Amino acid sequence: MPLATERRPISKGLWAGRIVSALVVLMLLADSVAKIVKAAPVLKAQAELGFPDSLTVGIGFVLLICTCVYAIPKTSVLGAILLTGFLGGAVAVKLRIGDSLFGQILFPVYIGVMVWGGLFLREHRLRALIPLLRK
Repeated sequence: MPLATERRPISKGLWAGRIVSALVVLMLLADSVAKIVKAAPVLKAQAELGFPDSLTVGIGFVLLICTCVYAIPKTSVLGAILLTGFLGGAVAVKLRIGDSLFGQILFPVYIGVMVWGGLFLREHRLRALIPLLRK
């Protein structure tokens, strides 16, 4: 006789976390692929940031790997940590060239908040470590 499987209802928070995480993954995948294929707007932006064209593909692969690690549920916390480092580097580069604070410098911070916010909503182990929402 097969064991009965117990199904728990999926909470709205879990779905919200999955949606936010999926949006982040799609944005970062698009960015990494654009860097890997050396799209013209990416090369122009990289030159404005002071990066030679030869680094563009490598940066794209680093972002792709970090994003894939984040997208896998078992390694998502490691992926969030890696993406935080990557996005922190983006903030540093934007500060160095003197971009506008709210238009450019804080954009990687917003993405980082979405990375961790989506993970926080969908990962019960993280909510246990950081008890922001109490029932």
